[in-house]
Amino acid sequence: MNRRTKGILCIIASAFCFSLMNMFVRLAGDLPTPQKAFFRNAVALIFAIVILVKSGEGFHIGKGNFKYLFLRSFAGTVGIFGNFYAVDHLAQSDASMLNKMSPFCVIVFSYFILKEKLTHWQVLAVVTAFIGSLFVIKPTFANMDLIPSLLGLMGGIGAGFAYTQVRILGLRGVKSPTIVAFFSGFSCLAALPFLIFDYYPMTAYQLLMLCCAGLAAAGGQFGVTQAYTYAAGREVSVYDYTQIIFSTVIGFLVFGQLPDGWSFLGYALIIAAAVFIFLYNNGHLKLARPEDTL
Repeated sequence: MNRRTKGILCIIASAFCFSLMNMFVRLAGDLPTPQKAFFRNAVALIFAIVILVKSGEGFHIGKGNFKYLFLRSFAGTVGIFGNFYAVDHLAQSDASMLNKMSPFCVIVFSYFILKEKLTHWQVLAVVTAFIGSLFVIKPTFANMDLIPSLLGLMGGIGAGFAYTQVRILGLRGVKSPTIVAFFSGFSCLAALPFLIFDYYPMTAYQLLMLCCAGLAAAGGQFGVTQAYTYAAGREVSVYDYTQIIFSTVIGFLVFGQLPDGWSFLGYALIIAAAVFIFLYNNGHLKLARPEDTL
């Protein structure tokens, strides 16, 4: 099995795990977002430490990699907070779709950070995806879900920046368990002050749901981290949109949620842009001339 195929399988498995994570986060009920994030990442941290110990490789950052791990962790924590708040206040499929703006953000950040070339067609796809996100957000003052939607979009932007750093770390030889452990530990520390000053007592059921969310998140984190170390984002990112399918089915079966027509239109635009980027980046569409690169 080549590295690209492994990357595709990893990112589909990651999408399913993250769909389960969102389900468990919502089932945990009315708890502060940082508290949910803490327990979610505490479980993932334990999971990552166990893997590091069993592998015998240990926790090795490597020279010059701390800044990339810090940026990955800071942006990822912002992404988690935004996503969790959206999951608690929006339909699960809407929250997942806004979070899935991250692959387009990877394209933009890769242009500025990794100096990867960007064509006018890729810019058009990013703009189309952003327009699609507006149909999901429905940005009017009469929309009571505007703030959760904007925070969900912020979560997608944070995730996109974080995945760009994951790509850098993968190219620099940092192992996936190290990346996940550092990120999980950082997120726990970031959430700890909120937990100390605004802790809500939890029932055994809520604690169980958050532990399940943590296990699902660990699977999702390892999957997506491994996917972006196996292959470039342009080769595998489109498969991350399988999470929308998983989330829509779970949202309907578990919560009785059904997105409105505007949301489905937004889904269609974003997924169409994602498919276009995938086909274009893999050479199936010959649309750009060399001078069209930015």
